[in-house]
Amino acid sequence: MRRWWPFALLLLALAGLQFKLWWGEGALGEARVLEERVAEQRRENARLQQRNDALSAEVEDLKSGEAAVEDRARSELGMIKPGETFYRVVDPAGTPAPSAEAPRDADGDGE
Repeated sequence: MRRWWPFALLLLALAGLQFKLWWGEGALGEARVLEERVAEQRRENARLQQRNDALSAEVEDLKSGEAAVEDRARSELGMIKPGETFYRVVDPAGTPAPSAEAPRDADGDGE
């Protein structure tokens, strides 16, 4: 009669551990979700690290090189050096002719 108590106690402990493994706090499903979140965060961190590295290289280039500053001034600001001549090439078929009327603002009074 006393032989089945240890077996029943072990079976009860096993059932409790299985319940905690599958449905309790920190269960397998929750761990899987957390692993996916960690992987997603690592991808985001890698993307941001690449962006930071590119920006850092650009800052270093701008600090150390005059050519980079000149290139940026030419491309973004349209600046030219003294003695250079600026030519604008316009595609006549691709741009509409300017209208004779001055553009009006939103209220239509021309101010």
